[in-house]
Amino acid sequence: MPNLTLRDIAKALDLSVSTVSKALRDSYEIGDETKKRVLDFARTNHYLPNRMAKSLKEGKSGSIGIVICSIDNSFVSRMLDGIDGACTKAGYDIIIMQSKESLAQEKACIMQLEARGVEGILISPSAETIDFEHLTYLKDAGMPVVLFDRINEHVESYQVGIDNRNGAFQATQHLIDNGYRHIAMLNISSGTHFALKRSEGYADALERNNIAYRDEFVHLCKPSDREALMGSAAIAIQALFGLPNPPQALFAATDQLSTHSLSVIHQLGFRIPQDIALIGFCNTELADVLTPPLSTVYQPAFEIGRLAAEKIIGLISGKDMQEEHETVLLPTRLDIRQSSLMVSEKAIE
Repeated sequence: MPNLTLRDIAKALDLSVSTVSKALRDSYEIGDETKKRVLDFARTNHYLPNRMAKSLKEGKSGSIGIVICSIDNSFVSRMLDGIDGACTKAGYDIIIMQSKESLAQEKACIMQLEARGVEGILISPSAETIDFEHLTYLKDAGMPVVLFDRINEHVESYQVGIDNRNGAFQATQHLIDNGYRHIAMLNISSGTHFALKRSEGYADALERNNIAYRDEFVHLCKPSDREALMGSAAIAIQALFGLPNPPQALFAATDQLSTHSLSVIHQLGFRIPQDIALIGFCNTELADVLTPPLSTVYQPAFEIGRLAAEKIIGLISGKDMQEEHETVLLPTRLDIRQSSLMVSEKAIE
């Protein structure tokens, strides 16, 4: 029965519309036998309540807004899977918007989500977002806000992410343990909190092993869009190979930089790991079948999304107090493959 209404159910069961409505809401005014009749009929005939009418009546949209940098990589997709699963389970719809790494667009996304009446906002801030005044305004206005993935210690909000500094430290330390001492890093702008923490982790590992930090080995790439990022990565890698003493290994500090680096190194005619070893933050499911298989710092993307969604749902429902802030840092995992293995002729000089 297409587009089944309350009136259709009431007519089929010889009940009043009011009785059917109360039965579907599990009202104490309706007996168990009648509730069962109504629910069984509704389920059998695939009845779906009118969400818009319900929203107008209850003053709630039943939706949660999500702002992400971009949807075009596997890491973000897995986070969205985690968010979607938790929100669906709790009965919420999600509205996904992309900032494309632009602060102006991020603010526009938030304005649109507010206009749509979302009950809370999950946000992974753009690379340009250094001032979080627009998020503070949201929270002060009573909107539940949770940061995920790209967290920031200067924002008073619930946040879910990873230990970026330790993940970068482990990746760099792995290269050092494999005999590499001339290690370069590709990252995005250090004004972005997660990028800063990964730069710090890289520097920590060098210092721990008494290896000098070399400015010419560190390149920051433009994250504004995919083409700009690829272009910046290509220029940076060409510059590294053009040095009188080029690096033996490369740590790529983001998902996209990791796969771009692999591609650029091949295009330039160099071999991995014979000419340069490579490890990076990357969640691609294709890491095992790349040439060579890519060593990665794996981030628990699905869990980040799930926990962030559960937190925003708790704030919306009142189970969590907004005045009490919490930052959850999930551990990363090193997945070692061929791209970062030591080659005998590249041992420590």
